[in-house]
Formats: sequence, structure tokens, C-alpha cells
Amino acid sequence: MYIAMNRFKVAAGAEGDFETVWRNRDSSLSQVPGFVEFRLLGGKANTEEGYTLYSSHTLWASEEDFLNWTKSENFRAAHRNAGERREMYKGSPVFEGFNVVDGM
Repeated sequence: MYIAMNRFKVAAGAEGDFETVWRNRDSSLSQVPGFVEFRLLGGKANTEEGYTLYSSHTLWASEEDFLNWTKSENFRAAHRNAGERREMYKGSPVFEGFNVVDGM
């Protein structure tokens, strides 16, 4: 199993818009070989720095399945408009990928 995560610092006040974008996105992940599940996680607001931390979390059967998706037309289509809402973010997303070592 492989977990792919992106962390987003969402500008204070833009949380609702950010969540709406994610809820209404055109995702075809369920049709991608090796895809298992998706979660969008919301953290607490960092009022001192003016953002709320979010993380997108996808579970894949293997790292190879994830990498194949990143090279696909489905990936390009899912990320086509990613740069249009830069005002919602404090910086760029930060990717982290993990191979599952142990799980229940």
C-alpha cells in the first residue's frame, strides 16, 4: 500500500471556498487502477500566520499505481485548473508519499 498526501496552507477566510472546490471537482479516481480511497483532512487554524492546514490523502495499492496515475490524462484533467485559485493558498502544496510498513 502507498499513501500520497498533499498539505495545503489555505488562507484564513478561504476555507469554505477551498472545501467547495474539492467537493465539486471532477474526479475520476475511482476509475484509476490501484486507487483505494481518498480523504480531505482539515486541521486547526493558525491565526498567527493566517492559514488553516488541510491535507489530501489518497491510498493506493502500490506506489507504482500512484506514479502511473500521475502520468495519465486523468491526472492532467484533475489538475488542469489548479493554478486559477492561488489567492486561496499561502504557498504551494507540499507533497509527501509513504509506503505502508505496517497496518491493521
